Amino acid sequence: MRGENLPSVSVIGLGYIGLPTAAVIARTGMRVLGVDVSETVVQTINRGEIHIEEVDLDGLVHGVVQRGLLRAGTKIEPADVFVIAVPTPFHKDGRHTPDISYVLAAARSLAEVLKPGDTVILESTSPVGTTEQVRDAIAAVRSDLALPGRCDGTPDVAIAYCPERVLPGRILEELINNDRSIGGITPRCARKALSFYKRFVRAECVTTDARSAEMTKLVENAYRDVNIAFANELSIVADKMGLDVWEVIRLANRHPRVNILSPGPGVGGHCIAVDPWFIVNGAPDETPLIRTARGVNDSKIHHVIARATKLVEAHPQAKVACLGLAFKANIDDFRESPARLVAATLARKFGERIHIVEPFAAKLPREFEGTGARQIDVDTAIEDCRIMIVLVDHDVFKSVPLAERAAKVVYDTRGIWPDQPVAPADVQPLRMAG
Repeated sequence: MRGENLPSVSVIGLGYIGLPTAAVIARTGMRVLGVDVSETVVQTINRGEIHIEEVDLDGLVHGVVQRGLLRAGTKIEPADVFVIAVPTPFHKDGRHTPDISYVLAAARSLAEVLKPGDTVILESTSPVGTTEQVRDAIAAVRSDLALPGRCDGTPDVAIAYCPERVLPGRILEELINNDRSIGGITPRCARKALSFYKRFVRAECVTTDARSAEMTKLVENAYRDVNIAFANELSIVADKMGLDVWEVIRLANRHPRVNILSPGPGVGGHCIAVDPWFIVNGAPDETPLIRTARGVNDSKIHHVIARATKLVEAHPQAKVACLGLAFKANIDDFRESPARLVAATLARKFGERIHIVEPFAAKLPREFEGTGARQIDVDTAIEDCRIMIVLVDHDVFKSVPLAERAAKVVYDTRGIWPDQPVAPADVQPLRMAG
C-alpha cells in the first residue's frame, strides 16, 4: 500500500473488540482514532498500554501508538471510516430486551462530523434492523445528508453492518483470518465497506444486506447455545442416573455423524449467553427451541450450585477451592460467567471456607467483598484445600497431576481430570459429573 491514500478511521468503543480492531487496522498504516467514554482507558492506550488481557495485544498496541498510527480520545473527530463497537446489553426490565442506546448515541455523535464520502460500519452485535436505526439516528442530526434507503439517487455516505467472529484468546488472529459477512443498507454500501475490510482481512469477505448480516451473527451464537444446551442437559441426566457424562459423550462421538460438545457449569460471555435472546425478542412466538436452550443453560448454573452446596455441606470442616471465575479458559473476561456466579453464591453461603483461584484476575470482583472468601494461587489450593470445584478449564488447572489431587474431594464441571479416582467410602462421591 506504499504511496496509496489510506483512509483515516475512527473506532468508537475500545473494549474487547474495539481495541483489538483499532490496533489491527492501525498496523496496516491507516491512522486510527479510538474513542471511549472512559478517560482512564484513553490515557492507558495513549501510553501504549492496554486495559484488557488478550494474547499479543500489548505489543501490538504499544507498537502502533509509538508509530503514531493509533491514538485515543473521548471525542469523535472527522474521519473517512467510522466503526461502531460499543456494548449492546439488556434493558433492566427482566425480559432480556436488547438495549441499543449506546449504538444510537454513537451514531448521533459521529453524525455531527460526518461528511459526504464517509463510511459508517456497525460491528456491535445487534437485533435485526439496528443498522437501519443507525441511519435514522444520523438522519435526525444531519438532514443535509442524503442517506441510503432514504433518498433518490446516490447517497452521500455508506452505512453497513459487519459483525466480528472472534474467540477470546485468539482475537488478533481471527480478526484477520476469519470470513466476514458484510451487510449494506444498499449493495453500494456493502461494496464500500468491503473495500475497507479487504485492507486488513485475509479471509473471504461476503457481501449481503444489513438485516441478513445482523441475523447471521445472532444465528451463529444461538446455534452454539442450542448445542451446548444438549450437552448440559445430558450432564444433568447422567448425574441423575449415576453415569459418567464424559465417558458417554466420548463413546457417542465415535459415531461418524455425532459431535456432542462438552458440558460445563453453564454458558457465559457477552455473545452466546446474550445473542439468542435478541432473536427471541424479535420473534417470541416462533422461537421455542432457542428460548428453551437458554433456559437449560441458565438452569445448569443452579444445578451446579446445588451440587456444590451439597458437597461442601457434607464436609463441614473442609476448606474449598473454586477453580476459575472467567467464562472460558485462559482469558480474563468474566462477563456473564457462570463460574463467577457459582463461586460468589458459595462464598456468600460458606464465607471464609471458600477460596478462589483465578490466575487471570488481580483481585476478586466486587460481589466477593464482605463474604470472607479470599483469593489464593493454585499451589496454595493444593496444599490447603480438601475440596476442589473445577469451574473453568484454565491450562494451569489441567496441569495439576493426579498425584497432587488423588486425595481431594473433586467436583469437576469441565471434565479436565478424567483420571480422578473413585473416593474412599467416607468422601463419596469424589468425582461428580458436570
